[in-house]
Amino acid sequence: MKRKEQMEQLSEMTADELKDQADALKESLFRLKFRKTLGVGETINDIRREKKTLARVYTLLNKKDAEAK
Repeated sequence: MKRKEQMEQLSEMTADELKDQADALKESLFRLKFRKTLGVGETINDIRREKKTLARVYTLLNKKDAEAK
């Protein structure tokens, strides 16, 4: 998915949906790191992608919290 499409999709989510998405991304990141330590597959690019997506989710969450106040 392209970054612009991903940002549009994430920005349409509510704060609760973003929190759920962040939890799912953290779990996915944990699993990818675990696979990396086991040496299973090429996961470095996947880890980078998940980290960036998680950062985008947190950015949008902070933005929505600031707007709510």
